Amino acid sequence: MAIPFFFLYLLLLLLSVLSSPFSSAAPSDTLSEGSSLSIENTNDVLISQSGIFSAGFFPVGDNAYCFTIWFTEPFCDNNCSVIWMANRDQPVNGKKSKLSLLHSGNLLLIDAGRSIVWATNTASQFSIKLHLRDNGNLLLYEKEGGRVLWQSFDYPTDTLLPQQPLTKDRQLVSSRSRSNYSSGFYKLYFDSDNVLRLRYDSPETSSIYWPNTWLLTWDGGRSTFNSTRIAFFDSLGNFTSSDDFTFTSPDYGMRVQRILKIDCDGNLRLYSRENVRNKWSVSWQAMSQPCRIHGICGPNSMCNYVPSSGRRCSCLPGFKAKDYSDWSLGCEPELNRSCSRDEISYLKLSNVEFFGYEYGFFPNYTMQMCEDLCSKMCNCKGFQLRFSRRYYPSNIPYCYPKKALLNGQYSPHFDGDIYLKVPKTSGLSSSYRHVEDSVLDCSVKNVAQLNRTYSKSHQNGTLKSVMWFACGVGVVEFFSIVLVWYFLIRNQNLGAASQEMEHQRLVIQVREKMKKEAVDSVIEMIIDPKLEGKYDRAKMEILVMVALNCVNEDREARPSMKQVVEMLLHQESP
Repeated sequence: MAIPFFFLYLLLLLLSVLSSPFSSAAPSDTLSEGSSLSIENTNDVLISQSGIFSAGFFPVGDNAYCFTIWFTEPFCDNNCSVIWMANRDQPVNGKKSKLSLLHSGNLLLIDAGRSIVWATNTASQFSIKLHLRDNGNLLLYEKEGGRVLWQSFDYPTDTLLPQQPLTKDRQLVSSRSRSNYSSGFYKLYFDSDNVLRLRYDSPETSSIYWPNTWLLTWDGGRSTFNSTRIAFFDSLGNFTSSDDFTFTSPDYGMRVQRILKIDCDGNLRLYSRENVRNKWSVSWQAMSQPCRIHGICGPNSMCNYVPSSGRRCSCLPGFKAKDYSDWSLGCEPELNRSCSRDEISYLKLSNVEFFGYEYGFFPNYTMQMCEDLCSKMCNCKGFQLRFSRRYYPSNIPYCYPKKALLNGQYSPHFDGDIYLKVPKTSGLSSSYRHVEDSVLDCSVKNVAQLNRTYSKSHQNGTLKSVMWFACGVGVVEFFSIVLVWYFLIRNQNLGAASQEMEHQRLVIQVREKMKKEAVDSVIEMIIDPKLEGKYDRAKMEILVMVALNCVNEDREARPSMKQVVEMLLHQESP
């Protein structure tokens, strides 16, 4: 049977952990002056007191690392929930790089070539230390008096944690993509008029897309009179900004983990999850219509959002994609365009809008008048014609000759059309019906809206961890008293070779069962029925996963003893 050997191995694993040198002291949450964290030592990681957060070198590419703070998550490998990076735009080498806290009070990140990549630029005559707190804040302060010299909360990257303020001198900047952590093109910041905004800011163009720019400030529920310019959210799920913008998460009041993040697709989202064993769920987002996010499909292209399939990008007629793997680059022309009025015509695209970048706004212009206006300008790319404009009379045409085709979107509900300037010899008809492109890569995966309840817990995390280990070891020892004797009696006539084959077979059997069946059903087969279901399934699942990882056929893939300790000690993180 697989079960006796499985729990015997688990018992030996736990006993070896508890008797190892690592078990005598919990991982440190502090770096003292004169000390360093080396990139080559995988154990050089700071872990907050309750094990919620970790700080250390995080891989961001081939032989490229950033000093990072992330949620301590079992088996997250290189896909952990990162909440802060020191050197996101200048990764260091995987050899000889280190983070050093000098006696002078400065914290330095030094590359293999001995160059300073990042520094806090602080100084102190007193004894100092670097401390990772349970709220995710990395704090550099003087031991005597507690004066704070530097803290990561003052320098956010793309994520805010509860009670972490966003101020007038700071901004959130998205990552370039899900796998590229360097600075992207989307920013959350306080504008000079004291209003909190989202901006698309690429090397070529820059534009605000939230709140809606066609709304007056007070119509959008914002105020420009409070110059403090500060915004934050609390652990219960309430967001407050000095410009009077507020929102409350649907799961308000629940004691869950939360982050506010500007994603690489330009949307600002509040995420929630019960603990590290659960996936993040979106509980609020700034943009309900993702195609209104500027720059998402690049120039000369248009965005189309279908709830069932998500957001999709496609090139305008007469254009081709620059790079199908990166739609932010947009499309480039396939046709040579002329400035001669005798050689151009206009292609109508119904229900397509291109926001901004026009030569001007011309009310009460007929289509022919607008066409003549665009034809006189060689660099005019086309013109937008619509019959409504906020704060202006309706049912008269409004003309917008375009100098660039950016922020395009198709919507069957849009009350206007775009007329593209094309060569008469292009073969394109005078009217074009929008057809979705089948080769697209711009959408983000749909994330299910949060729709669940959580059980409240106010128990001390450290005490629970100690209690769990005591109970865990007791339960395993109880099993071992019965199962070890059974195992010895059953296998007393087997040779060493046959035992090894049997062990491998049993491990494979357990792995296969876990693939085909739910984890709960496998655990039900393992647990003594006398317990009558009185055990923590989630904790038992962690034990099973740890054991299976430790008997991986690939020795290089097996976790170190230090990693095993962290998995077991910190799986209680809320």
